[in-house]
Amino acid sequence: ETHIIISPGSGTKKASLFYISVLQPVLETLFPKGHTNFLVHTTTSATTVSELSSDIFLPTATAGINLRIILLTGDGGILDILNEFHTHPPSASYAAPELVLLPLGTANALFHSSNAAKDNTWGLRALVSRTTKPLPTFTASFSPGARLLVDEARKENELPLDPSTGHRVLHGAVVGSWAMHAALVADSDTSEYRKYGIDRFKMAAKHALYPSTGDAPHVYKAGISLLRNDTWASLEEQEHMYVLLTLVSNLEQSFCVSPATKPLDGSMHVVHFGPTAGDEAMRIMGLAYQGGKHVDDGAVRYEAVDGLRIVFKEDEDRWRRICVDGKIVRVERGGWVEFRKGEGRVVDVVV
Repeated sequence: ETHIIISPGSGTKKASLFYISVLQPVLETLFPKGHTNFLVHTTTSATTVSELSSDIFLPTATAGINLRIILLTGDGGILDILNEFHTHPPSASYAAPELVLLPLGTANALFHSSNAAKDNTWGLRALVSRTTKPLPTFTASFSPGARLLVDEARKENELPLDPSTGHRVLHGAVVGSWAMHAALVADSDTSEYRKYGIDRFKMAAKHALYPSTGDAPHVYKAGISLLRNDTWASLEEQEHMYVLLTLVSNLEQSFCVSPATKPLDGSMHVVHFGPTAGDEAMRIMGLAYQGGKHVDDGAVRYEAVDGLRIVFKEDEDRWRRICVDGKIVRVERGGWVEFRKGEGRVVDVVV
């Protein structure tokens, strides 16, 4: 059973045009008889993919029916599928859905970090591939007052509750971050910024690193612990600028944040550096555009971990925003977030 999800508002809003002018003719050529049975869904709200997952995809997979989902959505659509599937434990007959990734979002981190991007076919080669790999995931658990920010942070929603732990959670497959990275993702998540496509992140970074007041960039304060081999170790540093955990190599096509990560290998790496001037932060981040050379810089901590915990020491709300695969969560004063590698096989990626 094959489904196609088109997200007209993702990235630079070219998903619908790409479907009509490229994907649909390709499917008609590759599957002259079968393509008429493919089910096409166009998103109309931020909850469309979650609703499709709950109403159609999850029951289908639970019944053991092979399911292939072609995503013209960017990384956000994958996050919605993951989180909806995590609301129910897999049945004995569960068949992990196969995801075909097409790069129609803003950053398309999963696409550029998997074998899907190894040629110049925009992921179309995967349409005829039968090779899949399980998608590695992580779980972000939050203190009770954390809320998901929606509608350009004008509204907030409760996070899903994990009945086994009692914690509020989000599941991701790309990145969990705080401090500067989370701030620039959150600040650029507006209709005004989105029209600039991938450049929105660089624009927001410049505003964060060179405040209009002429002040130095904000110094983020928190206690941070890293998990390795079932043992937590606290960092001595209590002040930070860049705190990022990732399961992928590239957050953008040319931004290699974790050069040691291989496609879908399940490794989790932390990238961290402390407070610094705007020019120095730009220099370090610029090295990531040179094949990930920032990890060799003496100012950067880069290592494989099994988890990351942050206990916030910030008074203002805007300094307590967390990014999970592009979604933004605001944690309450004195609150915390904990990231750990996910368990089990939820979905597969066609490579």
